[in-house]
Amino acid sequence: MQPVFGIDFGTTNSALSVYRNGTVEVVAVDGNDRAGELMRSVLYFNEDNEIYAGNEAVRQYVGDGAAGRFMQSIKTFLPNTSFDSTEIFGKRYGIDDLVAIILRQIKARGEAYLGGPVESVVLGRPVVFSTDATKDAIAEQRLEKAARKAGFKNIWFQFEPVAAALAFEETLQTGQERVVFIGDFGGGTSDFSVIRVKGGAFGRSDRRSDVLSLGGVYVAGDKFDSQIMWDKVAHYFGRTARYKTLGKDDWITVPRSIIYTLCQWHRIPLLRARKTREHIRVIKGTTDDRQAIQNLENIIDDNFGFFLFQAIEGAKCKLSDQEQAMISFTERDLCISEQIGKLEFETINQDNFQQIADCIDDVVARSGLSPTQIDSVFLTGGTSRIPHIQNLFIERFGREKLEQRDAFTSVVHGLGSSVPLFAESSLADIAK
Repeated sequence: MQPVFGIDFGTTNSALSVYRNGTVEVVAVDGNDRAGELMRSVLYFNEDNEIYAGNEAVRQYVGDGAAGRFMQSIKTFLPNTSFDSTEIFGKRYGIDDLVAIILRQIKARGEAYLGGPVESVVLGRPVVFSTDATKDAIAEQRLEKAARKAGFKNIWFQFEPVAAALAFEETLQTGQERVVFIGDFGGGTSDFSVIRVKGGAFGRSDRRSDVLSLGGVYVAGDKFDSQIMWDKVAHYFGRTARYKTLGKDDWITVPRSIIYTLCQWHRIPLLRARKTREHIRVIKGTTDDRQAIQNLENIIDDNFGFFLFQAIEGAKCKLSDQEQAMISFTERDLCISEQIGKLEFETINQDNFQQIADCIDDVVARSGLSPTQIDSVFLTGGTSRIPHIQNLFIERFGREKLEQRDAFTSVVHGLGSSVPLFAESSLADIAK
């Protein structure tokens, strides 16, 4: 039987596992140590038309003084029907082309590790790429097309929370049965499932009857960062600035659409559109906060949004272990120093937490079980470490049921574990 890859292509990070000889192994894709198990899902195109992915993309981008085109959160564009392609230094790339570059590099790293080609892959996907069924289908089609461009011939999809459940299952003793609630918190989506698991059931070919319910919500790590940006940082870029239009004396605020785009790190490059740039220049001419509008122009021109959001994310992560954190960032004439407390973070994200809570309750209700009938709660993904997120589960299921092992590689390990579920017959054909 030929090896099969499991690839977790994430909004923020991507990871790789390999299934061979009945076992699963997580493979480093961006270094040789444990930290290399995750690769940033980013691309950098320099002015010489060289393309870099992962941490190398970040290093080259910094080294070039942000002179090229830096792209991140590419996964979020998969269901976006208004985004079909983009031109980079005279060459047009479809969304599938951009994803394919990342998948191709992950594939090459895995093949180098194994010492031979791999043509088959199980790809993770969120429960909801989009609440619109048509857009959801388009997203999966684009991801499949990207995988084929990357060189894969046999492609299967597994829901990310189901993959996490399979990883959890492998930790159980043979014959041990549990009904487990899986919470998978990514960069773009939070996905949930209720599934029956059984130790020693690794090779069971059909698990459809074990999945009692699935659900997801388009609220995750990036959404929390965006909220911090909106409430704590956006005023440095004109959120509270006013300006006057030609021939009128009334003050008006900077269009909400501009600030809203600014607060989504992967969308900041969209502000480069000619019409938007012209509008910002008009605002700058009559604004009561010229420095803020200059900062807005600078973040568009110099493309330092990625690093600003890294500072925001860093502060958010610190709040998992401490009551206060500082958002500190310096670039050109911009110097940001904003303190944020855990309570303030929870307050400004109240609506986001509520959406997650409602989805948890819905997934439990649709399973036909009560919270008391759930044996374990398994959380994965960086956002699952947020204390308020954990409290949502503790309130419903009890602290004693909460389990959290490897927050970042459970899904990709489970994708490898999924191989027998999809490919028993197909792999036999492949091996011939």
